[in-house]
Parts: sequence; structure tokens; C-alpha cells
Amino acid sequence: MQLYHHPYSLDSQKVRMALEEKGIDYTSYHVNPLTGKNMNVDFFRMNPSAKLPVFQNGAHVIYRAIDIIQYIDRLAVHLSGEIAPVNTEVHQWMQKVDAWNPKMFTLTHTPVKYRAFVSKFIRRVLIARMADAPDLASMYHVKLREAYETEDKVKDPDIMKQSEEELSKLLDEVESQLSRTKYLAGDEFSPADSMLIPILARITLLDLDDEYINCRPKILEYYNLVKLRPSYKIAIGKYFSGWKKYRTLFKTSFFLCVRTLFRKY
Repeated sequence: MQLYHHPYSLDSQKVRMALEEKGIDYTSYHVNPLTGKNMNVDFFRMNPSAKLPVFQNGAHVIYRAIDIIQYIDRLAVHLSGEIAPVNTEVHQWMQKVDAWNPKMFTLTHTPVKYRAFVSKFIRRVLIARMADAPDLASMYHVKLREAYETEDKVKDPDIMKQSEEELSKLLDEVESQLSRTKYLAGDEFSPADSMLIPILARITLLDLDDEYINCRPKILEYYNLVKLRPSYKIAIGKYFSGWKKYRTLFKTSFFLCVRTLFRKY
């Protein structure tokens, strides 16, 4: 099994946490969007969306984080030989968390100078890839047009407000749930938690804890609890601790801008 990912990709963090929690061995391939590797011709042919992560098990290739995590959960049950009961609450929470798109939230809270630098770099890479692969030029051109459209969206205050309101609504539901259970879908850690935790880490990275986490005591308690888990330390913690957080902020803003180009519409 192979995982193509990057440590600053929020969806990659979700999948890596799920893999670590299940103890599943996999081969890790870093695809670095900070150098445009996810736009390289070979990767683009394999994965036309150029999004991360990508999970491959033999001929089976999965692109969406929620689909990968559900597949990992089924695989872990199969390998254990046990019959696991269907937990509809876990599935429902996974769907709720997945419904919120962190892309615009992150971009609108990223310093303008970073976004401008990244946008210029991306346009240059796309133009270069068109020359490298004339047969893919039309697809690269679509992404180039979407890059300009994204720049306009980031400047729209209504889009930023909508993203913030949707996040607040989600976190209010989480706060209510955590008043009754230890973890998101019960008293045991589940794939729903693997989906949620990277969002909390992204909020911390953007220095928005007071607005979204610290004002919700149950989420704060839960967040402190899950940060002690080995899966968190491996997938997220070592990139987000102390001074590393500020280096990660720039690299994450770079990654998000690159990822924006390759989101399937």
C-alpha cells in the first residue's frame, strides 16, 4: 500500500492519523507542492486533480480523504478477522466534518504577501507544464484560469464570512456532542476524530484558538486529550510545535494555494 501525501496537507493529516490509529503499514511518498511536484506531468497523468493525498492498494486508487479513511477502516476490520458493528454515528460525523471546506478559510487568513508570492509561482509552473506536455495543455490551462478565479474569491468578504459561519456552526455541534461523549462519536476514538483533529490544528496554526477553540471548553479539553495520542504526534504534532509552527504557516499557505488550483469543480 502506498500513500502519496504531504505533511502540510490537511487531508493528508486526516489519512495519516487514521493509518497510524489502525497500525496499518504503508509506503510513504512525499509529493511536495512547494516545489510543484504535484503538477509534474507523471503525477498529473496518474491523478488529474493533482490533489493530495492519493492512496493506492494494488490496482485500487482512492483520492478523497473520507473515502480513503473509510477504506482503511474496512481494511483494518478485515485484517483483524473480527466482525465490527456498523456505527452510523461515526459515519454521520465524518460526513459533517467533510462538508466543511477549509480551503477558503485558510487562504483568507493567510497574509496577502504570501498569497501573492505563491500565486505568481503557480502561474509560472503551469505555463512551464503546458510546454512539457502539449497533450495536457488544455487541462493545465483550465487550472490557470481557475487560479485567477480563486484570487477573486479570496478578496470577497462574503465568501470569508460564509466559511467562518459554517465552521462556527460545525464547532457548536461538536461542543454539544462532547458534553455527552469523550470523543466525537462516542467514548472510543474513531475515524470521525481523525477527520476533525486536523481542522483544530489548522485553527491553531492560524492563531485563531481564542475565536474558535478556547471559547468552547469541551472542545479545548478534547483537543488537549487527542494531542497526547501517538497518531497526532506523528501526523501533526512534530510540524506544529513551538517555533516550527511559524515555518509551517508559510509552507501551509503555499500548499493551500497550490491545492486550490487542482480542486475538481
